[in-house]
Amino acid sequence: MIKLHKGIFLIIVLSLVFFISGCAKKGVEQVEEITPPETGATTEAPSMEIEMPESEEGVEVAAGATIEEEIANFQDRDIYFDFDKFNLSPEARKALAEKASFLNAHPEIKIKIEGHCDERGTREYNLALGERRAKSAQDYLIFLGINPTRTSTITYGEERPVDPEHNEAAWTKNRRAHFVVLVK
Repeated sequence: MIKLHKGIFLIIVLSLVFFISGCAKKGVEQVEEITPPETGATTEAPSMEIEMPESEEGVEVAAGATIEEEIANFQDRDIYFDFDKFNLSPEARKALAEKASFLNAHPEIKIKIEGHCDERGTREYNLALGERRAKSAQDYLIFLGINPTRTSTITYGEERPVDPEHNEAAWTKNRRAHFVVLVK
């Protein structure tokens, strides 16, 4: 009887060993990585250096401008990005500092930041890049003291070009973040 129990126990142990070794992982599955359409891609976080305007030279609104004129000026001034990048240039940081000054002067205003790309790259890649561009602008405004509840972002990727041509001049215009006033 004891030999029978030892035999059954041995069979169970061997079965478990074979079962466990048979279920071992065969290897890690390779996941295709999304790569940019051309070399020179960046994964750097945007620089958060503050460059406040030293004078009012860059502000195009006259001292006696109406709120509608100020809003139109705010919305008409986009910031631009280099090819396949979402980090902010010194010009973009200056423009965002001016936008932050406007927003601080008008705390009732909420904005939406639209991220745009040129037509090069896949639709999915450009949507992701447009999102990073809008988020980069939003993060810098928040860094400058704008309440995050006053900003939102959306990406359009390559779907809404400002210039429909297929050349470098048009692509430069299309790589942008556009600002829309939501609440006046």
